[in-house]
Amino acid sequence: MTGVLTQRDWRTQAYELRDARRPTPYLILGTLFWAVVAYRTWQSPLASDFGQHAAAIERIAADWLHPANPLLDVPGTGSPYFTPYTVVLGLLSKVTGVPGWQLLKGCGPVNLALIVTGIGAFTRVLSRRRWAPVLALAAFVLLWGPQHKEWSGFLGLQSMIRGLTYPSAFAVGVTFWVWALTARAARRGVAGAWLHAWLGLLIGTVLLVHPFTAMGTVIGVLAIVIGMQRMPVAAGVLGRWALTGAVAFAVAAWWPYFSLSALLGDPTVDDVHRRLYANLWQWYGLALAGLPALLCRLRANRFDPLVLMFAADCAVAAYGWLSGSYSFGRIFGLLLVPLQFALAIELAEAPPWTGLRRVLAPLAAVAACAGLLAQAGAVVPARYVPPALHLQRLSNWPGYLWAREHIAVGDVLLTDGYNPKHVMPAYGAFLVSPTWPDPSTTAADRERREADVRAYLAPATPVEQRLDIARRYHVKWVMTEPGEPSPPGGVQVAQGPRTGERLYRVG
Repeated sequence: MTGVLTQRDWRTQAYELRDARRPTPYLILGTLFWAVVAYRTWQSPLASDFGQHAAAIERIAADWLHPANPLLDVPGTGSPYFTPYTVVLGLLSKVTGVPGWQLLKGCGPVNLALIVTGIGAFTRVLSRRRWAPVLALAAFVLLWGPQHKEWSGFLGLQSMIRGLTYPSAFAVGVTFWVWALTARAARRGVAGAWLHAWLGLLIGTVLLVHPFTAMGTVIGVLAIVIGMQRMPVAAGVLGRWALTGAVAFAVAAWWPYFSLSALLGDPTVDDVHRRLYANLWQWYGLALAGLPALLCRLRANRFDPLVLMFAADCAVAAYGWLSGSYSFGRIFGLLLVPLQFALAIELAEAPPWTGLRRVLAPLAAVAACAGLLAQAGAVVPARYVPPALHLQRLSNWPGYLWAREHIAVGDVLLTDGYNPKHVMPAYGAFLVSPTWPDPSTTAADRERREADVRAYLAPATPVEQRLDIARRYHVKWVMTEPGEPSPPGGVQVAQGPRTGERLYRVG
């Protein structure tokens, strides 16, 4: 009889209410994942690109209107490292007096929370299965390649430990939220103008914080709109999506520190990114375990957002290779997401007795085990691993607190050591030659500086030439490696306890 609830109906509602009140598997496991990875990130030594981003924060704190180049004692006009991310942290450093490197360290747990919650939000618009977000998170951090690759914006577990503090990690976290909000707006048919304006603000922010990640962000937005937008599309809906694009464009165009249009045709960093195409299987191969799941989604819906996203990302990667514009290889950081998420969602939704589940489950298990061997060394201490099991691990960078005690923010340091050139800028030191190319400086200037550093440290260089180089760049400190000559007139003030590097005062 209509309107009368049977005992079975009451029982079903009771079970649903109980499930709604229970913590979801993702809440429990995602929180545990956040705690472990945040702790390991905090323990991780300063390394890789950390120094460059921390240096940008120090330059904003020193002069936020006209900051110097992050690494060199020259004007920083046009440097893409002055993003909303580093500018906000720089202003916070200026107000609080907290060093930039400490603020950047503290961003790791925040960015990780953004990524974990963003993965959960995006997965839930694709599947209502309770375990789908858990599987998506596992696939995202494990299914990269049998050899881990540390690169900014590539958030396999090993690279995540090192790069969670970077602007690229923030951009990836925002990207997942942008995709989730875009899907909700598209499914509603007609979403409010404020939601579309908010989406535009987020997209514009990603464009400025990390333009490489923004390529994948925008591709994902377009794929979701094409695949999920209710049809037919009314004029009002088109107007709201136009509002999203207009706000994103306005935010990116308004930014005073650098121009996105100037970066588009700049080949400065293409050679650096050629390596992203060098070992496709070793760095990305395990994600192919998601290809059968993605093909299943293609059979079910030609306009599936994950399918469209993957096809467009592959086209961008192919263009980068064929054109020699290797910077487009940064799309690999998000190109794997459709494969990873398709596998997670199909595994969560496929009934246990189906042929699809019988294919996907063992395939995912093998890929996950290989991924664990490549990635788990980032969080599992060696003492807990059997000697026969060789987990890949991050390189253990030396610390430079022994040198930081002497070098003040804004002092110029001359060194050719790989590690100190990456780490010492985090404490505010300027370098004579940069670690990475920056479009705000010319290639000729960078090459001249590198040649001068080599000449200064060469034993055969005359003393007068070495003194002239030191005066030209206002060098106050020189750090030499074992075997390199001491600088003329230098006074040794410290020596690295682990590396044997020596620090001299020359200015």
